Amino acid sequence: MTDNPSAHRVAPMTYNARGNPVHTWALTPSHITDPVLCMLPPDGILPVIFVPGIMGSNLKSKPEEQEGEEPGEEGTPVWRLDAGFMGKNMWLALNWINKKAGVRQKLLHPARVEVDNNGAVPKRAAGTVLAQPGLDRKNTLEALKTRYEERGWGEVSETSYHAFLLWLEETLNSNFLPRQWPQFDIRPEHLHTVAVEPGPTHITRLKPETPIGMPGLGASLASQLPSILSDELLARGGYRMPVHACGYNWLDSNEQAALRLAERIDEMMRQYGRNCQQVILVTHSMGGLVARRCAQLPGMADKIAGVVHGVMPATGAPVAYRRCKVGMSEEDPVAGAVIGPTGQEVTAVFAQAPGALQLLPTQDYTPGWLRLINDQGISAMPRQPVKDPYEEIYLRRDCWWGLLREEWLAPKDGDSITWKIFAGNIKRAKTFHQDISGSYHPQTYVYYGSEDKHPSFESITWKMTRGANVNGPHGSRPDSFKVSNLQMHQVRDDGRNPVYVGGHEQSIPPMRGDPDAPVKTLHTSYWELHCKMQDGSGDGTVPVSSGSAPIKQARNGGVRQQIKAPGFDHEASYANPLAQQFTLYSLIKIAAKAKRPLCVS
Repeated sequence: MTDNPSAHRVAPMTYNARGNPVHTWALTPSHITDPVLCMLPPDGILPVIFVPGIMGSNLKSKPEEQEGEEPGEEGTPVWRLDAGFMGKNMWLALNWINKKAGVRQKLLHPARVEVDNNGAVPKRAAGTVLAQPGLDRKNTLEALKTRYEERGWGEVSETSYHAFLLWLEETLNSNFLPRQWPQFDIRPEHLHTVAVEPGPTHITRLKPETPIGMPGLGASLASQLPSILSDELLARGGYRMPVHACGYNWLDSNEQAALRLAERIDEMMRQYGRNCQQVILVTHSMGGLVARRCAQLPGMADKIAGVVHGVMPATGAPVAYRRCKVGMSEEDPVAGAVIGPTGQEVTAVFAQAPGALQLLPTQDYTPGWLRLINDQGISAMPRQPVKDPYEEIYLRRDCWWGLLREEWLAPKDGDSITWKIFAGNIKRAKTFHQDISGSYHPQTYVYYGSEDKHPSFESITWKMTRGANVNGPHGSRPDSFKVSNLQMHQVRDDGRNPVYVGGHEQSIPPMRGDPDAPVKTLHTSYWELHCKMQDGSGDGTVPVSSGSAPIKQARNGGVRQQIKAPGFDHEASYANPLAQQFTLYSLIKIAAKAKRPLCVS
């Protein structure tokens, strides 16, 4: 018995793999007759599935298969996103910094990798992820590891997402009494007492149709959004909302990722049984494109109660083009060393990766996002594309400003691909873009970044300047017509800024007396072509025009609410309190309209 004779005895509760509550209690002597309470959570289950962005899923090599034989040993990690020393991902740094283009091309091929579920998972309980009481630390950690892996958390980046997923799991599943939820400003005047028959028992409930404040949204955001009503809180309180994650092979087409997500949804609904009628999707970046396509698959829209999109490149992002041309080192030297410091490393992977190419600006992105200006800032060619970015930019083999150089498809020590394969991947991207154009689930909520401190590429601007050899045969001032029509072989381009026209590269020997000094390289040229830095607001990756596109382009009014939020960069958006609170707000709104489970009359 307890030290306090008047206190109720409560049986500890955990959840099994099917999400059902399990109570444990040791038998007591027969003379102890006070009741043991089993606190039951709601019967309804409305899972939340998190879908990460590009490069946000762990990948491993596929086991090699010999003809007529079973697959070989378990694959080895290829892209691992665990938090290492001081929360920093040392694995990526150690394995990918300074990797040459050929190595990248071999290892990061969509057909040679698959999702890796063996990434790090949290080492503490949260919400409905609990271990059976009484276990020692080792067995407790093992039990928690099993539950988190069943939820798919080992598939997604620990560094980028786990803190948010833990917050979400605890917020949604630690307390199922709406009047006690700390995220909402519930005051005494919002409550009333109801008598329960038979007997003198009374319970406290929220008054119906009462607007409830949500302080975490802040005054500005709250003023732009419809209030949450007490009825919506009560409806949401009828569900357990276990948080899952679904990684995907981000090198392959988002079409395949959508099919994987659909399989995960069906599997989850079978696992939870008749108490689960729908799921909710929460997406980050490219995961939004995956979710949009998933909702189009036969029968899936009805199984999805709603979708929350965070920092989604709804119509693509010009930065994807820029990275294929000059790499990422100018944007972020550290991340660029991992992802690809020059256009050669980026192209070696992007060209063979349909998923990456699907981040390019789509046919719905504002035309004319690629331009060339002279040294006085005056337009030097018609802005591109006029209508079709696929034919006018991505598949151009003649002009230097086309998406990529053909020789970069065959890097040293790589497994080269042909232009035909690359062109096929571009056509797949075009088809995918056309399929999802303007298509959003009927219960869609969107937030995007709008912050001058995190500028983005609304457009890509190449600027012509005079080169180091100004007395060349073409004169001292770049000629706009000639420059805009130069072909790939007429420029000198190593995947860095700038691109050179004319002249040559020459080595400068070290000064006499210092034989160990590094050899310097001098580029002489008639003209130089510089790819300028960010020119618009956004989150550092997705520009405002693409982030804000859903509500403008959604057919049939599918986007219920869309907000712009300052104060975060692209990758870390879900670490921002405003983004978290808007996600919670959206989940409440979606849950209130979700199908009631069969267990509820």
